[in-house]
Amino acid sequence: MTPAVEVRDLFRVHQTPEGDAAALQGLSLVVREQEVVSVLGPSGSGKSTLLRILAGLDRPSAGSVRVFGTELGKLPAADVGRYRTSTVGYADQHYARALSPELTARELVALELGLAGAPRLVRTRRADELLERVGLANRRDAHPSELSGGEQQRIAVAASLAHRPRLFLADEPTGELDAASAALVYETIVVRIRDGRVSEESARADGGDESIVVGRGGWLRLPEELLRRSGIREHATARLDGREIRVSSADADLVPETAPAEQHRQRVVDRTAARLQGVTKVYGAGASARTALDAVDAEFRAGTVTAVTGPSGSGKTTLLHLLAGLELPTAGTIDVLGTNVGTLDRARRAAVRRSHIGYVGQQPGLISTMSAVENVELALALRRRARDSAREALVAVGLEERADQRVSRLSTGERGRVAIARAVAARPELLLADEPTSRLDQANALAVGALLVNLARESGTAVVCATHDPVLIEQADEVLQLA
Repeated sequence: MTPAVEVRDLFRVHQTPEGDAAALQGLSLVVREQEVVSVLGPSGSGKSTLLRILAGLDRPSAGSVRVFGTELGKLPAADVGRYRTSTVGYADQHYARALSPELTARELVALELGLAGAPRLVRTRRADELLERVGLANRRDAHPSELSGGEQQRIAVAASLAHRPRLFLADEPTGELDAASAALVYETIVVRIRDGRVSEESARADGGDESIVVGRGGWLRLPEELLRRSGIREHATARLDGREIRVSSADADLVPETAPAEQHRQRVVDRTAARLQGVTKVYGAGASARTALDAVDAEFRAGTVTAVTGPSGSGKTTLLHLLAGLELPTAGTIDVLGTNVGTLDRARRAAVRRSHIGYVGQQPGLISTMSAVENVELALALRRRARDSAREALVAVGLEERADQRVSRLSTGERGRVAIARAVAARPELLLADEPTSRLDQANALAVGALLVNLARESGTAVVCATHDPVLIEQADEVLQLA
């Protein structure tokens, strides 16, 4: 039987002004029909590059890539377009790009079927079936702007499955979902695979039938935080223990560091950085009105990390936007560092953000033509802060070796870490982070959590994170659960 996917000695090298950057070096793998494969590896290891090549969105620099017997590298452009629409379903981690703002959720899911000529009744029935499976049947008439990030992500996954592709590719399909919503998405994918002879390849943190670790040049790349905490500096040894490979430090005189999240836990905190009193936020009016927050009371103290949790659509991002002064409440008061931000005009709210608040959004918002360190230095310059801490912040998020690389050549996970470094470098009095670890491997997520904890302890910063990540929640001092 012909394999669904057969990759042999795959290389992908990106040419940049800073020099060539190898995303994949000599990767080989075989995926059979109805097989689920998870592609694992730290940010920057080539996971998204592999999926983009399989989706026909990128071309290999060398090597062979066959999907159901077709050599993708030799397909003419017109045939590549047909391949993408008929054979592949691709859920990009940049899900917002796939959602036309003028279409409803039902129309978005049915769009691919409509382009293929399916009758209206057929595509509507299929869209409703998938929306039901991902838990969004009651949001079928909503537009993307009316959906939370997690809800948009579920819509994008459903849309990529609607035309029943033979090969389904998902790049971090549950990065911004709570556990219950993620389970619905995985169940939807598995049902489609088992019933429809589709193969799936997913860049995700959990294992499928088989796991493939993507490294560089034959070497396994480990995050800096993991190496630091294990005591590995210059040399390491590896040994086989059953089916596991155990890596340890070859420097016997070095003592592994303890988890930094537990350091400085006894810091005394006696100042409120931000407070919400009876805060309500309603979007729209009349029959289309939707309440994102309803009479919320909360207090965020200096020197502490607060994890804001809850299912997608519960108002986590809205709460951060209100604290940052990016939106105004429908009712209630929001006090930030002694100022009622709801009474300020847009310019004065922007001044408060620039002087006192660091914000990490779900989208990094970096300047792609500048390097990582230049992006951090620019933020410091706008705040009239010394630029010396820019590289230090990048080292803290494990990007020391990528500091001078142009942002456009960084992976999505690496860009997210640059955004975190940019916010942390200025040591703001209030740091707001929206799903800061959603696209990171566990070790880098642990490192980011430790960085935020240390910022709170050492600088007295009040850190507020909207998150589903148990790694981050575990390191928080307080948890605010939204319904």
